[in-house]
Amino acid sequence: MKLKQCGQQRTAVAPRRAHSASRALGVLMCLLALATAGSPQNISPAPGPRGLPPALRDVDFNPQLNAALPLDLPFRDETGRTVQLREYFHGKPVVLAFVYYGCPMLCNQIRISVVGVLKMITFSAGKEYDVVFVSFDPRETPAMAAAKKKETLERYARPESAVGWHFLTGDEPSIAALTRAANFRYTFDAQKNLFAHASGVLILTPDGRISRYFFGIDYPPRDMRLGLVEASAGKIGTPIDRVLLFCYEYDPASGRYSTVILRLVRAGGILMVLMIVAGILIFRRRESHARHWKSQGAS
Repeated sequence: MKLKQCGQQRTAVAPRRAHSASRALGVLMCLLALATAGSPQNISPAPGPRGLPPALRDVDFNPQLNAALPLDLPFRDETGRTVQLREYFHGKPVVLAFVYYGCPMLCNQIRISVVGVLKMITFSAGKEYDVVFVSFDPRETPAMAAAKKKETLERYARPESAVGWHFLTGDEPSIAALTRAANFRYTFDAQKNLFAHASGVLILTPDGRISRYFFGIDYPPRDMRLGLVEASAGKIGTPIDRVLLFCYEYDPASGRYSTVILRLVRAGGILMVLMIVAGILIFRRRESHARHWKSQGAS
């Protein structure tokens, strides 16, 4: 089923500056979790080659547009049934997020944010798209996945959508193959018994290709809706979209990203109005002068 675009404009998917700041937010939350869990020892502050502490040097999330994910990988759903990812790709786009259900902080924020933004659009999970959460912790169980699904459905508050939400667990080979295909890298701190990881979600086409992606834990409803619309038609984000990403800047006062282009458009609109007013005044002045000289000639 293809979704109707309803006149929405194309928007950028993942601003690089937004990527960096959102990843920094995820890093901050992971650091807080790692620092407060279990052992009183803190992570060494010595920065690595990328300016990050050792636990986060290999953490990244850099999906490639149009990359195909391996859909034949086996996982277990929240009921314990063995499934393949392909079962969730049947003519509809899919929202995919990597989490682990025992995460004390960031993963819950990702899940809550996904539910929040999807509640704000008219499309419903299970009808126009499916949502798949995949745990990258091979120790987690279907019972843990079922608990998260129950919490999620209560928050989403559309009981009929239960068939559209899927919470998967899997073995290490399947997890490694899927996260590698999505360029999602994470590390495990055995001392703290916690994962350090980035945050974000993917929008996949009905045949399992990466159409769009959103970093961090703040996903604009309009962009999410447009991403689902385009993915349903098999469309992939373009290099033009990526160029537009440079036009974002961070507003520390509001804690949000705003587009410089939008400001330029507004400024251009104001300038255009001023030019039109000036043109009207000049035209009237010339017309007045022409009438004056015409009356002078007649006399």
